[in-house]
Amino acid sequence: MKLAIMGAMPEEIAPILERVGDYKVTKRAGNSYYECSFGGHELVIAYSKIGKVFSALTAATMIESFGAQKMLFSGVAGAISKDLSVGDLIIATRLCQHDLDITAFGHPHGFVPEGAQFIDTDDSLKDVALQVAKEMDIVLKEGVIATGDQFVADPVRKRFIEETFNADALEMEGASVAVVCDALDIPVFILRAISDAADMDASFDFDAFLDSSAKVSADFIMKMVEKIA
Repeated sequence: MKLAIMGAMPEEIAPILERVGDYKVTKRAGNSYYECSFGGHELVIAYSKIGKVFSALTAATMIESFGAQKMLFSGVAGAISKDLSVGDLIIATRLCQHDLDITAFGHPHGFVPEGAQFIDTDDSLKDVALQVAKEMDIVLKEGVIATGDQFVADPVRKRFIEETFNADALEMEGASVAVVCDALDIPVFILRAISDAADMDASFDFDAFLDSSAKVSADFIMKMVEKIA
């Protein structure tokens, strides 16, 4: 099976590339794609660059040009829920775009006609993740992840996202990847390690915890690869 593993930043896929060892690099659409074999699967690995446009482009390329049959996203996120702390792992049950706003036309936040306010993730991949978490004896949390082209470090904005979408965490790529996968009928899984609290100290916390949080998330993803049938 051909699996796509994606992050947004170099730091988010560096531990994965280190784990797989040898790989082939292909340049396409202004990005680099790393192909290798691992855990009985063929992998294509890439970081998209930050934001919804780049992540959608990268996800579509991995599926259409490299033949990916499942999508796994590994990265970091800011916490909204008070139950999440730095270093915690959360998997998305569903995702939304918190900065998508055509409410002037009577639609709810995050919705466009012929689209959906929320995109669900794949249940079978979530089951694999829960099995891995049990074997690793770690707590794996589940919840709604909100995506937007904003690095949120404002308590007012954070509260709006929590109240509007009942979101537990936020980041800048997951929902756009999920929209692409949903449109192309590709199972998608989004894993995030909490790197900050999406508050006024987020910029400081993010720099301090990015590398360690990314490694935690990447290690979990690679154990999932070994479990996927």
